[in-house]
Amino acid sequence: MKYLPTIGLEIHVELKTKTKMFCGCKNDSLETKPNTNVCPICLGHPGTLPVPNIEAVKSVLKLGLALQADLAEKSKFDRKSYFYPDLPKGYQISQYDEPLVRNGELLGVRVKRIHLEEDVGRLLHEIPALSRSHGAKDDERLKTSDKATYVDFNRAGVPLMELVTEPDIKSGEQAVAFAKMLRLILRYLRISDADMEKGQMRVEANISVRPEGQDEFGTKVEVKNLNSFKSVGDAVNFEIRRQTEALESGGKVFQETRGWDQNKKATFSQRSKEEAKDYRYFPEPDIPSIDLQETSLINLEELRRAIPELPLEKKSRLMKEYGLVEVQADLMIEDGDLADFFEETISEAEGDDDIDSSEKQRFTELAFNYLTSDLKGFMNSQGIGFEELKISPENLADLADLIFNGEITSRVAKDLIPEMQKTGLDPRQIVKEKGLEQVSDEEIIEQAVNKVVAENPGAVADYKAGKKTALQFLIGKTMAELKGKGHPGKIGEKLEKQL
Repeated sequence: MKYLPTIGLEIHVELKTKTKMFCGCKNDSLETKPNTNVCPICLGHPGTLPVPNIEAVKSVLKLGLALQADLAEKSKFDRKSYFYPDLPKGYQISQYDEPLVRNGELLGVRVKRIHLEEDVGRLLHEIPALSRSHGAKDDERLKTSDKATYVDFNRAGVPLMELVTEPDIKSGEQAVAFAKMLRLILRYLRISDADMEKGQMRVEANISVRPEGQDEFGTKVEVKNLNSFKSVGDAVNFEIRRQTEALESGGKVFQETRGWDQNKKATFSQRSKEEAKDYRYFPEPDIPSIDLQETSLINLEELRRAIPELPLEKKSRLMKEYGLVEVQADLMIEDGDLADFFEETISEAEGDDDIDSSEKQRFTELAFNYLTSDLKGFMNSQGIGFEELKISPENLADLADLIFNGEITSRVAKDLIPEMQKTGLDPRQIVKEKGLEQVSDEEIIEQAVNKVVAENPGAVADYKAGKKTALQFLIGKTMAELKGKGHPGKIGEKLEKQL
């Protein structure tokens, strides 16, 4: 019997606001000194009153607009009650039945809702329990257990957006594609860095399988806190296999929450899954409901105008405007700075009379390759970003033009990039000052060829015996003789004629 998987995602994203969700504390979940960015409000002291962060509300509405979703006319906050040491109030301020956004869509997956809530604190486990650095005396350390847990509330109250999809996803690969595209959109909107390694984006997957032909969904299992795209894909595909094998062997799938063991590449049981009723939701009495049609703090038209060109739109335009193939366009949309640099480079070259319109595509390919391979490779090796780069798009356009017109060799071009970064000079100026122009003079090339042929009789004999690789060896020797400045095509022609 064939079993069909059904997958829905719940994705939590820390928003990039200056302050926390309901107080004026600095929003910095990466602060390493415990309990630095805290106040009576985010610590849940009695009598304190939360005030919603309007920038966090705007961030969620922007994402809703980007996903062509329905924005709420009215929304409210609710209390979600559960008891855990990292939740200072004993409840979390979240949204239940009136989220800010409903009914969006991304990559063919329906987005059910997007709402706002506050993040919780962080538990730090230490063994042994107390050390001298914590002021413990020897006799105190003996009395304690060998385990202790400390609570850091720096993250408590950080604005957290939760996006919930409909169960439209069918595989781990599709889940990864959705999560990656969402991260790109979040970064384009500049509402979150969404760095999974830093916990700024966390994915939970709800997975079930059912026999083919059965309309009712199978028993749902939730896999929590997946912190990399690889773990999302691996965990979903493992869980599909685990549930399928259980049903095929006559067993049952139990509704539960499971974790992901990266080392074992397997999920493991954590606890039975809570229902909404277990959280005892009720309206947050300290925060009035929000009328988005009436508030003067939010201008939906302004938010709509602020939406930039989004990744899929950009991909389509780059392919159409510059003739990029899909894999090239995908590389561009992954890095907005890289895409901007590329477009500025081509724009700088468009006014160049040396480039015929019929040759434009060949030049574009050349510029793309030198940017994404040579220049980006150099930047990675030096650990620098575009903000530290002394090579401008105009400089790269000039470098590509020198190669395109055969004025320098590709070998010289590679050597020019570090020199351009070091000096900040235009490549044409460096080529002129250092005498790096490509040698195309046939008489000079012929002299070098004659010398190489005379000095390498073994390679000449190999070539005449049918070993074609010997020609490449001789071309390399001739290039070395010309200090890397010879025209490879003309050298090859001269050598073949000579041999």
